[in-house]
Amino acid sequence: MGLPRVFRVIALALAATPIALPAMAQDGPLRIEITEGVVEPLPIAIPTFVAEGPEAAEWAERITQVVADDLVGTGLFRRISSDAFIAPVTEFTPTVDYVNWKAINAQALVTGAVSVASDGSLTVKFRLFDVFSDAPLGEGLQFQGGQDGWRRLAHKVSDAVYSRITGESGYFDSRVVFVSESGPKNDRSKRLAVMDYDGANMQFLTNADGLTLAPRFSPEGDRILYTSYETGFPQIYQLDVGSVTRIPLPVPDGSMTFSPRYAPDGQSIVFSAAINGNSDIYRLQPGGALTQLTNAASIETAPSYSPDGSQIVFESDRSGTPQLYVMPASGGEARRISFGPGRYGTPVWSPRGDLIAFTKQNEGRFHIGVMRTDGSEERLLTASFLDEGPTWAPNGRVIMFTRESAGADGQPALYSVDVSGRNLKRVDVDGMASDPAWSPLLR
Repeated sequence: MGLPRVFRVIALALAATPIALPAMAQDGPLRIEITEGVVEPLPIAIPTFVAEGPEAAEWAERITQVVADDLVGTGLFRRISSDAFIAPVTEFTPTVDYVNWKAINAQALVTGAVSVASDGSLTVKFRLFDVFSDAPLGEGLQFQGGQDGWRRLAHKVSDAVYSRITGESGYFDSRVVFVSESGPKNDRSKRLAVMDYDGANMQFLTNADGLTLAPRFSPEGDRILYTSYETGFPQIYQLDVGSVTRIPLPVPDGSMTFSPRYAPDGQSIVFSAAINGNSDIYRLQPGGALTQLTNAASIETAPSYSPDGSQIVFESDRSGTPQLYVMPASGGEARRISFGPGRYGTPVWSPRGDLIAFTKQNEGRFHIGVMRTDGSEERLLTASFLDEGPTWAPNGRVIMFTRESAGADGQPALYSVDVSGRNLKRVDVDGMASDPAWSPLLR
């Protein structure tokens, strides 16, 4: 499997502008494209944003650092040290001295400013410049919000910069729900928590009274499905993120339910239900109508919708070992799509609709992999003692998953990897963590 390459081509992608500053030139040649080859991160200059007033100085420092961390963390950018700058940036202006930035080999430049209003709210402005072609990349933008949401303001800037340079939507202004774990390996306490995509702002959503597993965000990001063992048997609950209240999912009598996931419309829910020892996939529609989608003597589980809602990928051992199958969303005949050596599970359809991520176990190793929706072009992105449970970033570029270390004291942690198989890194989470599920971009 080849490595990806970052290179620049003559093109420009402009992002939507919630609040536009005065218009500037909108044509330029800078774009990062991710293909096969050698990685060469784009040199980018991100001077500390200008503080418009002494009360904004600390906010400007913080926001600039988060923007830099977001972009550098993708592996696509290399931040140029401020020690190399020829002249400091002391004003937020629509023009820059391109000669000074070319002299330090900057390909892109982000400038910004932060101000604090009388009510304490923050305004963050930024502009992006293509140094190579002496041109701004689109209009300047500004975002406004309260001080408690300062990190979101920074992530919005990062998303806009990322989008303009790559031509893809960003993923920084998003959240991840996961299972926070504590205690010894043979007696773990597990409860739901939610955090920013980078591990910041962690909050608990449930207590530690019952074992919780497999949380899943709704397409709107306002609800979460998860499985709880607090009654001694697995049962699905739906949690309202805003009020942190929950209700049990109405399910077949006498069944154990697990592996829930929302349909793209956010209304229907698919899940697995075990009745009399046999596990099949069901769909719950608004109003409580329940439809059985599979009917086999095998174990059918881990369903995931295609983005258009027309198909479902799931895991089944009907062939003798766990493999991946795709069927119409209404049920019916399923076709097998995994044919490599080993066992496959936990499939998740990409938001772009072009790939399916999965967990694979083969020859004593676990992998996170991707394949086309027909099973072709399988690629393994990771390998370790235990990697499992992939979840896609909102733009379909990055996958987050659980990695557990070996041994009696082995602990789970969250990792992410680019869909090309590069930029593998641990997510900075406080404590042990597993079962991540990415939200859509926040609104």
